[in-house]
Amino acid sequence: MSPGAWSAISIALGNLLSLGCLLAAFRVFWRKRTLDDCPTSKTQGVFIGLAELKGTAESETPLTSYLAGVKCVLYSWQVEEHWSRVVHETYTDSKGHTHSRTRTESGWKKIAGGGESIPFYLKDATGVIRIVPDGADIHDTSVFNKTCSPGDSLYFSKAPKREIANTTHRRRFRETAVPLHARLYVMGQARERKDVVAAEIARDKKEPVFLISMRTEKQLSTGYLRWFWFWLVLGLLLAIGGAAARSWLQEPDIVPGWQSYVIAGGGFALAFTLGWVWTVYNSLINLHHRVQQGWSQVDIQLNRRHDLIPNLVTTINSYRTYESDLQQLLSELRNQVEATPPGASGPDFKGIAPTLQIIAERYPDLKASESFLRLQKSLTDTEQRIALARDYFNNIATAYNNRLEIIPDRFIAALAGLKPRALMSAADFERAPIQVSLAA
Repeated sequence: MSPGAWSAISIALGNLLSLGCLLAAFRVFWRKRTLDDCPTSKTQGVFIGLAELKGTAESETPLTSYLAGVKCVLYSWQVEEHWSRVVHETYTDSKGHTHSRTRTESGWKKIAGGGESIPFYLKDATGVIRIVPDGADIHDTSVFNKTCSPGDSLYFSKAPKREIANTTHRRRFRETAVPLHARLYVMGQARERKDVVAAEIARDKKEPVFLISMRTEKQLSTGYLRWFWFWLVLGLLLAIGGAAARSWLQEPDIVPGWQSYVIAGGGFALAFTLGWVWTVYNSLINLHHRVQQGWSQVDIQLNRRHDLIPNLVTTINSYRTYESDLQQLLSELRNQVEATPPGASGPDFKGIAPTLQIIAERYPDLKASESFLRLQKSLTDTEQRIALARDYFNNIATAYNNRLEIIPDRFIAALAGLKPRALMSAADFERAPIQVSLAA
């Protein structure tokens, strides 16, 4: 093959590998920004959307790990057996002479393994939230690691009785788990539970990030940053190496000039700049859409509440007297129906479920009405949903507003025409705590 062909191959290969490293770097950079952009929510402040949580792993009925026997919410174990064998082979050297040699091969072969996981609760100072770990990227910890021989009772009791071929009669038992009460960092998609008015974290095919880790947020972010720089530096070296190989193949006796390295480095720098702008822009747009999603969840629950109130007015009207407290409630209900659209600082509304409960206690006939009780429960559930949605919106909007003020992101945000979002203020909305009996 001619030097020109080798030159073309070298530069194409160098550019291809360099581009692959650059893509890997920005993939890690995207995950880091997603982690950094997502605010840490309290368990009672999560509703719908990507959420970041910190707390301890709890369960009503925890698992017992297979090897270590520790209480946990998930575990994975495996048993490996060591083997060794002597291999005789013949080979031909560079002069065409035939020789024979003997070498030893050895390694570990997996002979058994398994694991188990269950939905569990993440607990913090405000309460608990259900976590469904299926499909998550899990960073657990080692709880058992032992290598033994047949003289140890563990050798056959937790592994197959039959040994593999060429065994050295050594087995290695390893197990990782998320122990009960372990501190966790969780990032994943929050959705509404089907059994109660509360959120849960579970895998969502549309959201690539679902992480359950025993590492801290800072450790995870630092790890992503290190991988980003690793791929970035490797990509730069490959780009420069491709340019050097091209110059050497074209003129082997001439040392490549600095111009070749500058051109290669400049091209890589240009690709990096375009990639950075693209990643930052897309992450800001993604964060903007999450803010809009947060507001849409509030709007959905407000519309549901708006539809419930006229039915309550009709029901209470049939029981009303001229007492001022009941008249005041009816007036407040009607005002809620005619509430003005959200302004610059968000809608100004308040929960009416507590007042409704007081009225129900004072009027036994009203309290006995099945239609009233059904509507009252629906309204209370809706106001709980509003409170959850409002908290999530405020959290994500705060993260979004902070990102728009940070340099250099603010310049990309200005080019995209992104504006800060006002936070939502409301009062008298309560969320009923989720009652669970956690294991000690």
